[in-house]
Amino acid sequence: VQLQASGGGLVQAGDSLSLSCAASGRSLDEYIMGWFRRAPGKEREFVAAITWGGGSTRYADSVKGRFTISRDTAKNTVYLRIDSLKPDDTAVYYCAADRWGNIASMTSSDMDYWGRGTLVTVSS
Repeated sequence: VQLQASGGGLVQAGDSLSLSCAASGRSLDEYIMGWFRRAPGKEREFVAAITWGGGSTRYADSVKGRFTISRDTAKNTVYLRIDSLKPDDTAVYYCAADRWGNIASMTSSDMDYWGRGTLVTVSS
């Protein structure tokens, strides 16, 4: 599976942004798709995940209510919409895929494929 994330950029605090992750290479029916982020000087952390088949979602507590993950099965693309952006959201955002995973317990070490990441910078 090849993953290509896009949509990052420089935004103002309070703005909204939508990231995309285009997947190719094989069917995603068996996969859980996730978004992770790495802020400057911090470790990579889980942000959100979605099961490709059923569309079940899970969010990190720190982003609930502001982040929305979705997928378009026709376009083989996963999205992450971020509302009310904060400077603390500044990070490189990565999409990843986990085959036959468990969305409830999935962590970065479980992911089978990673995209390159897209940088989001939020100015105050």
